[in-house]
Amino acid sequence: MPQTTSAPLMTVTGSTLVIAPVPRRRAARAPGPYGRLFALPGTRAFTAGNLIARLPMGMFGISAVMMIAGQRGSYALAGAVTATGLAATALVAPWTARLVDRYGQARIAVPATVIAVLGSVALILCVRTQAPAWTLFACYAATATTPNIGGMSRARWTHLLRESPAAHHTAMSFEQAADELCYMCGPVVAAFLCSAVFPEAGTLTAAALLLIGMLLFTSQRATEPPVSAPGQGTSPLRAVRPLLVLFVPLGLLFGSMEVTSIAHLDARGLGAATGLVLALQAAGSCAAGLLYGAFRPRSLRTCLIALTAALTLPWAAAATGSLPLLAAALLLAGMATAPTMVTAMSRIHAVTPEGRLNEGMTLAVTAILAGIALGSAAAGTLIDHLGPTTPYALPAAAAILALIVSQTVRLSGTSQVP
Repeated sequence: MPQTTSAPLMTVTGSTLVIAPVPRRRAARAPGPYGRLFALPGTRAFTAGNLIARLPMGMFGISAVMMIAGQRGSYALAGAVTATGLAATALVAPWTARLVDRYGQARIAVPATVIAVLGSVALILCVRTQAPAWTLFACYAATATTPNIGGMSRARWTHLLRESPAAHHTAMSFEQAADELCYMCGPVVAAFLCSAVFPEAGTLTAAALLLIGMLLFTSQRATEPPVSAPGQGTSPLRAVRPLLVLFVPLGLLFGSMEVTSIAHLDARGLGAATGLVLALQAAGSCAAGLLYGAFRPRSLRTCLIALTAALTLPWAAAATGSLPLLAAALLLAGMATAPTMVTAMSRIHAVTPEGRLNEGMTLAVTAILAGIALGSAAAGTLIDHLGPTTPYALPAAAAILALIVSQTVRLSGTSQVP
């Protein structure tokens, strides 16, 4: 058998000893926290379905408003219809989540999604055919069966990473960034489709994406968490109730910030820049969420203090009347939002009884939606009485309230998964 030879490490030339350099092997680069996360079998597939199904969450509301207002000529009717859908979701979503935990994601999420998609299609038909106004309310209320895709995705990560708190923190940070990305891109896509294609295009596209994404997501059965046995675990409501009190002011700051920004920019003739400015806020939160996932989680108290400080910046910037300063302030405010939401949501995971995780997270989302509704209404009232600048104090006040609540109910410890 022929032998292979390699260059000698030392050679002698005359009386000179020459040491040949040893070729260096390039060290394999260790994957980062997100690389390790998506190296797990099945995670890329269910995440792809999750993102496709999640994008419509930022599309349905604005699509419905533009479609109804464009065809019926009434923003009041459009707003009332979407508000009814929000109220219906707050009532129905926890029950849907409970069924998902009890019978499995695929068995419940697919039929629930089909009902929601049929509601969207029926809404389109009723708008097109000039059906009575009450039919619009009924059709949009049917979309309340839409499963909490973000909650189901987080439940999968929690099941897969139950023995690795650090990796779980990274996964929750990714999920928060995905939320921000979809709520940033969704309205832009919806507005383009409704204005550039036809008024119903936004709702139709959102319904199709929801169904396709949910089918892809639920087809990944290997990563689906096990169902809870009958009677397993107590209701998560008692365990998460202190946290729900925290999520309401967090929702309040989101709702008030958005409404105040829209009114402030419109009052200064800068309405065309509203989408870009709000997108900067969401982009800051998305980037901060991804960055936060690569580092050790902080305490909830620390995150809330940083959030409170950051939310004073838009108020100060708005007082100057400078658009660049306001945009920069909202970007920084958004960057403080994601770590707080990741840490608070991880506390939901920590206290929710086993087998009821999706229901627990859906209750948290419901509390956020309630806070958003309160924040929007409060900001609108303050704008009418005090002008479009002073209400920027409301998000900062909501953050202070959240900090006080977190201290009162002793939730400020570092988030860990049990």
